[in-house]
Amino acid sequence: MKHYTLNRRYFPFGTFSTLHRQDGSHVCFMVERADVNNTPNESCIPEGTYHLVPHDSPRFGDCYALEAPTLGVTRSGPSLRTHILIHAANKPSDLQGCLAPGLDVGLVGGEWAVIKSKDAFNALMHELGGEPATLTITKD
Repeated sequence: MKHYTLNRRYFPFGTFSTLHRQDGSHVCFMVERADVNNTPNESCIPEGTYHLVPHDSPRFGDCYALEAPTLGVTRSGPSLRTHILIHAANKPSDLQGCLAPGLDVGLVGGEWAVIKSKDAFNALMHELGGEPATLTITKD
């Protein structure tokens, strides 16, 4: 099973990270909302280790869901946080507690964001190949 590490940096306007393979090589950048004490739909999710599970979202189609019952994150509850997905989006304000990949970081409409999210998302989906994986989120 593939394992990835997400190295985070926290800012008041969003949480920005780099995603790395087990060998340390760079996969992409990631954006989430700012840390707001794990508030559902408003905050990035807690640091820790998650299962990445293929998921068919009614809104986003094929994507990945994060699960870690010990951290209060499941796909459909009961839990503190549900439906935490990896899907294409550029700005933290486009997200409701999910993660979005990008090829770079920059400004979009005056807001710090990831760039070319759809391209990064498609590449990540191809790399994951529809198979489960694990993800460890840490502070950089």
